[in-house]
Amino acid sequence: MTTLIKLEILRALRNRRYLIFSVIYPAVLYTIMVSAYSGATSLGGVSIKAYFMVSMATLGVVGASLTTNATRISLERKSGWARQLRLTALPGYGYVAAKIASTAATTLPAILATFAVGYSEGVRLSGSEWLLLGGTLWLGGFVFAALGVALGYSAAPDAVQPIVMIVYMMMLMLGGTWFQFGGTLLKFAKWTPVSLYNQLGRVAQTGGSVSMGELAAILGYAVVFVALAAFLYQRDRKEA
Repeated sequence: MTTLIKLEILRALRNRRYLIFSVIYPAVLYTIMVSAYSGATSLGGVSIKAYFMVSMATLGVVGASLTTNATRISLERKSGWARQLRLTALPGYGYVAAKIASTAATTLPAILATFAVGYSEGVRLSGSEWLLLGGTLWLGGFVFAALGVALGYSAAPDAVQPIVMIVYMMMLMLGGTWFQFGGTLLKFAKWTPVSLYNQLGRVAQTGGSVSMGELAAILGYAVVFVALAAFLYQRDRKEA
């Protein structure tokens, strides 16, 4: 399984789509968002630059987990690579675990690139605060890595990409990536996966605390997405 994880990481890092949309795009979009909100001083209780640094880092992580990973899985299913792996000694859970682990590893460049641009824009944190924020965003990314595997097996290979894009855009919109909802919609949106993920980052950034309800929701999403990934993988295995 370790060999497969290393192979998956190398494949992702050599993928231009991954580099553009998961590493470069969030960093560039960060500078655009900071400029667009230059007239405001704070958002969500933190400075504009700090707010969008977290939002764009999570965008990169979610993008790497969903659009890149799910699309690659669908292509592997179509080409027969996934079927070939089933003929090896690798257990079913090993394939799912390898996909989640390798995706989580490839989210680090997205986080670091956005942090670098944030620092150049004037965001200042102590060394321990940078490590806490980076570690929180990286660990939280495992939730979306599992969802990416699930989406990769959610439908026929040719139908996976539009499903992924719909889920991706809806999660970002409700998650406060570009703006914050108010009123009644906020009560629903704040419990969506990306919103909770952004909240984790801002708590790590400001030194606040996560409520038990938010923590339970995050862990709940992780369990559901891992279980769904395992179930859909086994379903595809039986149908192959």
